[in-house]
Amino acid sequence: MSTTTSTAPPTTPAPNSALNASRTLATAARVLRQLRHDPRSIAMMILIPCVMLFLLRYVFDGSPRTFDSIGASLLGIFPLITMFLVTSIATLRERTSGTLERLLAMPLGKGDLIAGYALAFGTLAIIQSALATGLALWFLDLDVIGSPWLLLLVALLDALLGTALGLFVSAFAASEFQAVQFMPAVIFPQLLLCGLFTPRDNMHPALEAISDVLPMSYAVDGMKEVLHHTDMTAAFVRDALIVAGCALLVLGLGAATLRRRTA
Repeated sequence: MSTTTSTAPPTTPAPNSALNASRTLATAARVLRQLRHDPRSIAMMILIPCVMLFLLRYVFDGSPRTFDSIGASLLGIFPLITMFLVTSIATLRERTSGTLERLLAMPLGKGDLIAGYALAFGTLAIIQSALATGLALWFLDLDVIGSPWLLLLVALLDALLGTALGLFVSAFAASEFQAVQFMPAVIFPQLLLCGLFTPRDNMHPALEAISDVLPMSYAVDGMKEVLHHTDMTAAFVRDALIVAGCALLVLGLGAATLRRRTA
C-alpha cells in the first residue's frame, strides 16, 4: 500500500500593506543611485528653476518692483512644474522598462514604493528649493518682508506637490510623450487660475470657485503672505497645510492607482 503526498506550490509572499521604513529607504536609495547616472535629469531638477528665476529677474530689469511682486510666487511654481515633469517621466520609464514589474513581484508594498520614490525626489527637491531661494534672495535681490525660511518652506512644499502629481499621473500614461501631455491638463489650468496674473476674487465666480480647490492657488497665496507680512500668519499656516495635505493625498492616490506595467 502506497501513499502519495501532495505538496502545494510555493507562493510568493503577499506584500505588506503597511509602510516599512527599511523597504522605503531601500527604494529611495535605489532611485537616487539611478538618478546619479542621469545627469541631465539632475540638472533639469536642480538648475532649471534657478535659470528661469535669473531670466525673469532681468526680463524685469527696468521694473524691479514687478519682479518682487511675482518672483516669490514663481519661486514656488517653477519647482512644482519641474518636479512634475521629471518625476512623471522617470517613474514611467521605470514601468516601461519592467523595473516596477520586478519590484512589485517582491514583498514590497505599493505604499513603500511610492514613499521611496517620494523620498528620493523629495531629497532633490530640498536641494532645488534651497538653491532657488538662495539665488532669489541673495543674488537677485528679491525683496520679501517675511522670513526666508518660510519662503523656503513653501518652495519645498510646492516641489513635493509637483513630485506627488508626477507620480500620480505617470500611472495613466503609456509613453513619455503622453506623460508630457498631462502637463497642459494638470499644470496649465492651475497656473492660469492660481492668482498669479490677476487676483482670484477678480475672476468670474465659476473660475474663482474652481481656483479654490486647486493646490497651486494656496502655494501662491502662501508665498504672498511671506512677501507682505513679517511674521507667520494664520493664513500662511492654512495655505502651507493645504499644500502639504494635497501632496499627501495625491501620494495616496498614486499608491492606489500604481500598476505593474503599462498596457
